Amino acid sequence: MTAPKSSVQNRSGQVQSLTRALNVLNVIAENAPGMTLTGISRALGLAPSTTHRLLTTLQEERYVQYDRDASHWQIGMQAFVTGNGFLSSRDLVSVARPFMRRMMEENGETVNLAISEGDDVIYMAQVESREMMRVYSKPGNRVPLHCSGVGKAILMLMTDQDIERIVEDRGLMRLTDKTITALPQLKSELSRSRKQGFALDDEEHAIGLRCVASVIFDEFSEPMAALSISGPAARISTDRLQELGQIVLQFSRDITAALGGKFPA
Repeated sequence: MTAPKSSVQNRSGQVQSLTRALNVLNVIAENAPGMTLTGISRALGLAPSTTHRLLTTLQEERYVQYDRDASHWQIGMQAFVTGNGFLSSRDLVSVARPFMRRMMEENGETVNLAISEGDDVIYMAQVESREMMRVYSKPGNRVPLHCSGVGKAILMLMTDQDIERIVEDRGLMRLTDKTITALPQLKSELSRSRKQGFALDDEEHAIGLRCVASVIFDEFSEPMAALSISGPAARISTDRLQELGQIVLQFSRDITAALGGKFPA
């Protein structure tokens, strides 16, 4: 049975109004600390009267608020409450795992997800390579910050003061002949990592193992976790390290976006 024409038109208008209201919220959110009615109207190409009607409705539901002193419309408390509901319900591992599986399928190497705890890094999840020779790290395993890919990815975003404190407290234990054991050398390595957006473990944690890692960020652009690709040096050549670095960086961006996070500008 076909719905009456007037009913269809009414639903279409409701959808258009909802879309416009959401666009109003988005444009205000992108222009902190707020916007004027005229500014919102121009940004969205809407008549001032239409914009005002949408703002009034959103204000009644507390999604926006009006600052009379600045003559600006701002995001309201209910928008925060709604957004916070998403943040509290998200699950890092469940969101990241489909991306991790795709990374493994596309590149053939093991993919790891880790978080920092104190002065260590803990593996949260892993998608293993299908190759006979592959890397395995049991979820819950701890690795040092200074000589693992995921650890250096977290470490590269710390201040020099924090890095120096960790080195003073924990030292730079040598695990292989390639492990960095001098603070100036570590700082230089981390500086290069910051510039390229990913960190490298070139057989520093275990002989024959190479790893490339980048960072997943939260909504405040703070480090939330580290994502890495790891495999035997026999397959991950020096040239391939740079290629995989760009791949893990892009997937870190994708997972950050899926979690509602924000990469630093």
